[in-house]
Amino acid sequence: MKISREKAKELCTKSQYGEATWWELLQLNVYVLLFKECADFSAKNRKLTSLCDKANLNTLSESEKESMKKDLEKHL
Repeated sequence: MKISREKAKELCTKSQYGEATWWELLQLNVYVLLFKECADFSAKNRKLTSLCDKANLNTLSESEKESMKKDLEKHL
């Protein structure tokens, strides 16, 4: 059940947004127990997510993203 550091970071982010499967959560929890660096990353990620939620940050809609992409392509 060994995973890489990059995979652990990916799983940490997925778990923050409720996108991780139970298997991924198990892998992440084992990794966090073994490596302090991952535990620190996970704690910082939770704090950042919490701050973003409190700030009511909004993201662009898919149509806004597509419009912005087209505008950028015109200027390249």
